[in-house]
Amino acid sequence: MTAHKPGAASVALQMTDTHPLPRSEGCNPEAPYQAFGCSIFPSSMAPVAKQVSAALQMEEMGDTSRPLLFIQLNQLLSTPAGLEWRETARWIKFEEKVEDGGERWSAPHIPVLPLHSLFQLRTCLQEGKMLLDLEAPTFKEIIDKVLSGQPEETELQPELRERLADLLLRQPRHQPTKSLLWLIHELILSPCRGKAKSWSEPGAQLSKTPLKEQLRNQFKKKVPPGAEVAHVVVGEVEFLEKPFTAFIRLRQGVGLGSLAEVALPSRFLFILLGPQTKVKAYHEVGRAMATLLMDELFQRVAQQAEHREDLIAGMEAFLDELTVLPPRKWDPSTRIPPPSCLPSPYRRTTVHPPDWQSHSNGDMAAAGDRTGLGDLCPREELERTGRLFGGLLQDIRRKAPWYGSDFTDALHPQCLSAVLYIYLATVTNAITFGGMLGDATANMQGVLESFLGTAFAGSIFCLFSGQPLTILSSTGPVLVFERLLFSFSRDHSLDYLEFRLWIGLWVAFFGVVLVATEASHLVQYFTRFTEEGFCALISLIFIYDSLKKMLSLADAFPINWQYRLDNVTFYSCVCNLSIPGHSSARNDTLTPLPLAHQQPPAVPAGLSRTQCLGQGGHLLGTSCQYVPDVTLVSFLLFGGTFLSCTVLKHFRSSRYFPVGVRKLVSDFAVILAILTSCTVDTALGLETPKLLVPSELKPTNPARGWIIFPFGANPWWVCLVSAVPAVLVTILIFMDQQITAIILNRREYKLQKGAGFHLDLLCVSLLMAITSATGLPWYVSTTVISLAHMESLRKESASSAPGEYPKFLGIREQRLTGLAVFTLTGVSIFMAPILKYIPMPVLYGVFLHMGVEALNSIQLTDRVRLLLMPAKHQPDLAYLRHVPLRRVHLFTIIQLLCLALLWVLKSTVAAIIFPVMLLALVGIRKGLERIFSLHDLSWLDSLLPESTRKEAKRGQPREQEEESNGEEVGDVLGTTLFCSCPRRFCGVGAELGPS
Repeated sequence: MTAHKPGAASVALQMTDTHPLPRSEGCNPEAPYQAFGCSIFPSSMAPVAKQVSAALQMEEMGDTSRPLLFIQLNQLLSTPAGLEWRETARWIKFEEKVEDGGERWSAPHIPVLPLHSLFQLRTCLQEGKMLLDLEAPTFKEIIDKVLSGQPEETELQPELRERLADLLLRQPRHQPTKSLLWLIHELILSPCRGKAKSWSEPGAQLSKTPLKEQLRNQFKKKVPPGAEVAHVVVGEVEFLEKPFTAFIRLRQGVGLGSLAEVALPSRFLFILLGPQTKVKAYHEVGRAMATLLMDELFQRVAQQAEHREDLIAGMEAFLDELTVLPPRKWDPSTRIPPPSCLPSPYRRTTVHPPDWQSHSNGDMAAAGDRTGLGDLCPREELERTGRLFGGLLQDIRRKAPWYGSDFTDALHPQCLSAVLYIYLATVTNAITFGGMLGDATANMQGVLESFLGTAFAGSIFCLFSGQPLTILSSTGPVLVFERLLFSFSRDHSLDYLEFRLWIGLWVAFFGVVLVATEASHLVQYFTRFTEEGFCALISLIFIYDSLKKMLSLADAFPINWQYRLDNVTFYSCVCNLSIPGHSSARNDTLTPLPLAHQQPPAVPAGLSRTQCLGQGGHLLGTSCQYVPDVTLVSFLLFGGTFLSCTVLKHFRSSRYFPVGVRKLVSDFAVILAILTSCTVDTALGLETPKLLVPSELKPTNPARGWIIFPFGANPWWVCLVSAVPAVLVTILIFMDQQITAIILNRREYKLQKGAGFHLDLLCVSLLMAITSATGLPWYVSTTVISLAHMESLRKESASSAPGEYPKFLGIREQRLTGLAVFTLTGVSIFMAPILKYIPMPVLYGVFLHMGVEALNSIQLTDRVRLLLMPAKHQPDLAYLRHVPLRRVHLFTIIQLLCLALLWVLKSTVAAIIFPVMLLALVGIRKGLERIFSLHDLSWLDSLLPESTRKEAKRGQPREQEEESNGEEVGDVLGTTLFCSCPRRFCGVGAELGPS
């Protein structure tokens, strides 16, 4: 709340702060300050403050039964036809005003009040009439009770009472929110009907039933379900000598006919009428009352107040939170737009204010004040039971009750767009890594095996895993190991598939041992440092592979640099069936030749290139080797798909079109981009490389079968030696699987059905044995596609107040989307006639889109940008406030060096130790405690369990921060702040989710 210099005091209101008014007995002016930890004087906490604190805590735990308030300000205005009530402003979360001319509403903005209007409002509440829990079915009865219950010294005369009742019972003129079709209809018919007629005549009596304009008002869609109305009525009348004020709270919400803009039950009324003045005192006091009711904390006070003193205490607590801007240092007419992320009102009920903690750096004790983004205690899913397979049994008990709802919860249109999106990403991944596997293993594993393995392993995982939102796929680290394994087998004359079978069996055995010993407990040592390094590596692999595949098109479809448009008359290509031998078709360039030399003795008509070569003919001519600019068009399709996906995904948060249209376009962004690119490719008629899907269920290499036998091709000792590389693969699978799992199960995603770290690892381990026995690729959770799957299933509030972003409600947790994706992947083998129209550059563009989105969503990327920014242009990130910039840069450089080392190991002959390096990231993170203080690490990373437990034993308070892309919105001791951001998930580790 911001206040500016107040205007002149209203003489008629007779409200001045130079003469404090006496308070009723029991009214303690310091009660709200003591309640919120801001008082410097000893005092007792007001009862209402205790109730409000308890109510806030209940709401933080999920109790949202309290209805919101829609606040409407009606002001009495003088018109040629007489006095008329007009709606001039409204509030839900923010303020909206009727612009001059009364034709449109302003944009939602944060209300800015004169400070003096709040003092005047406090006097109104202290001296005015107050009726709490009034029971009255109609607005007329409410007015009668308000006017007839005055004290003797302020009792109104009968004539004055009748005039006030007649004035208050007049029909107000509302400013309805009209739809686009309604506006077009009025625009077309207005020339024929002349001047538009007002929908309420001045002086008309209030209707007891809602009017037609109220029922079809489009603004009701923006009002949250269960909302109630608070009416603020202010005006100037000449027959009053002193102000008349009243505050009414109804016991139950009552529909008051046509009083409100929308047909909702009313709960509060505030009336302020007084003699005429030269300043807009009444209007500003009305705005102050509406702004006060807009505050979440005061709403609870107003609903629970038992006496006038409780209401005054709630207002003083509101005043305690004000931020005053000095006059002439800013423009008071500037409308402050709503922020994208709001802190929880729960922070205002804490014992200590937000700035209480010390901002010192490098102190061990300071780290105790803030334990960072990690948890003091391990999550329930990671608690050790001390029994064999104890964690697995707990996962099964936790997930079994949800199994039925895992299918029924998928019956939503959003799941259809998620299936199509993730299906294309999975198919692209299967084709890309299948082709790479074929190149690396002499087609022992190829595209067909990749399709079958993806469909089989993914379906089994979705049916029986603990977190079915995870997408299984081939990953870059696994591909590196497959390439090394094949090279080793070839160099030592070993059968690759048999050797691989024994490694897979050992990996399955080691995986079961890890599940039995509850090794997933070690997941809590995977801090942001490890997660970001792994996520960045996978994202870079996606980006690198897509660009590498596109650049390879220049070799397959070389650009014809020698083509000259002026020599088009010299170029020709004909079929020669009578003269075998050397053909000019072997020429690499289009060299102009005399036209007489290009005519063959026999030129059959109507033969295509394929028909000519099939009949034993030869192509003669200078243009037989002409290649269209397939590479150029492919890059256009590639870049166009990437840009289209990015723009359409960001279209959700734009200002164009209704919310429903934006959500629909955003959900089907990838589908629209692919359809557009396919249409362009078909219209151009160029032979760009298309999606090739095998149509026969035969192994890619005829030398292998579908069942791999464990003995016969290799010496007997291979089964024992295989345990050594199996240890490395086990480390790789464990790190790959569990890092992805812990990212997906972060608290900010608000998952309700729990995780299953042990159950997921068991499923992956058993699938390793099955895929090894059938010669199919190895599969593990893929970070980028799984995050895209989560993003495509995010739930948001259906309605939001003007100026408020839709609230993130969680993820649509179910098993059907993943099962449908992998089923379609298997069916794709028989869908070659349809899928052949999809150009491969389009899918590579989707690949690039997912990699870039995942890379841009981690905090490491933000800190890399800081390396290139001057200090004055750097954003106001929370960790920059608490950690010196040089320490931030040092932490970033260490992460980049680790990432570069991972990339080098992956790309060289030293890739055999790549899994060990992944595990070493945890050790490197532990070693950072010798370079950085716990205070710095708590802001830049997460504290390890030993550090958090040590600080907890010391009795230090705990603090958690909620983030939006790494920017914390508050750091209140003992609290957790929740906010709703439009694009990113707010919360611990939220920066790892795609935007």
